[in-house]
Formats: sequence, C-alpha cells, structure tokens
Amino acid sequence: MWDKVEKILKVKGITTYRLSRLSKIPKTTIDNYHYGKAQMSFKNACKIADALHVSLDELRGDKSK
Repeated sequence: MWDKVEKILKVKGITTYRLSRLSKIPKTTIDNYHYGKAQMSFKNACKIADALHVSLDELRGDKSK
C-alpha cells in the first residue's frame, strides 16, 4: 500500500513530513511505513486517505469500484 501512497504524494507534491502533519500520524510511524518496518493499520490508512483526499480504494489501488 505504501507504494501507492508514495505515488499520490509525488503527484500532489506532498512530503512525508507534511503527510504526518495532515494526518496527525507521528513522522516516525510514517517513516516506518516508508521503510517497510511496519504494516499500516486500517485506522492510519483511513487517516492518510483523508489527508490526501482520496478513497481507501484508490489508496490501495483497487480499480473494481
């Protein structure tokens, strides 16, 4: 899922620091997702989707909407 988040961040010009601020998820947690040290929880996936103004389906790359 993080690969999709990274693509959206790049398109929108948002840094991981800004994502942390927008989503209210600690930067260390965002970094753990980035470096594959942690699996994203459903709760944090929802926060990230909201912060990026995308649906959860778009965040996970589900094209069967």
